[in-house]
Amino acid sequence: MKQTLTALLILVSFAAFAQDDLKIPLIEIEGVSVRKVPSDEAIFSINLEEKSMKVVSAVEALNRKTKNLADALKKAKIKDYKLIADNYSVDINRIYRSGISRDSGYVARQSLRIVTASKNEDLQKIVESIQEAGDMSFNLYFQVAESTKKSLEDAMLIEALKNAESRALLIAQTLGIKSIRVHRVSLEMPQQVYPKMEMMRSMADASSEVLIAADDQTLMRKVYVKYTY
Repeated sequence: MKQTLTALLILVSFAAFAQDDLKIPLIEIEGVSVRKVPSDEAIFSINLEEKSMKVVSAVEALNRKTKNLADALKKAKIKDYKLIADNYSVDINRIYRSGISRDSGYVARQSLRIVTASKNEDLQKIVESIQEAGDMSFNLYFQVAESTKKSLEDAMLIEALKNAESRALLIAQTLGIKSIRVHRVSLEMPQQVYPKMEMMRSMADASSEVLIAADDQTLMRKVYVKYTY
């Protein structure tokens, strides 16, 4: 009952705002701030999967691969990295044939991430370590670290607000409106920047060395401002 009442009050408030806007002369503006930011984080993403008729065997095989990778990274003396394991699961290996399902043992899965700086000189060594650890395919992504994005939030918000103000003033001057003032401001959540996949490698192409380079990422911040006059 309490949640229903709260939702009703929110709807009433929105309706009141909408009716209020219809009565007031408005200039509605979108302010934007866009920045090209160098990628500062490299992520090697590895998905492991092992099947066996016994749970213990599947888990042991999976753990062995993870340990082999950790040992290979230590052996290569990789600098400044984090090996993160998550999304661990063990499920029944269900096979479908001709519309009929049957259980065939178990499948164990594990996601691994090697996180390091995009300019780490040991990126190629990480590639080699993954390939030495066993039969593993991987994706390499470059992205902007969360700490970097947070450090830019305030500056980009100011830029977006100033962009909205300058556009509103231009409209007002062009239309002969003497003065404007802010009526309402709403913020759009910072847009998600999806990591860019740079490379996919497996044991089959371990013999060739590749050039690894990170591209810039685009960060965007938007605000919506209504001016009245």
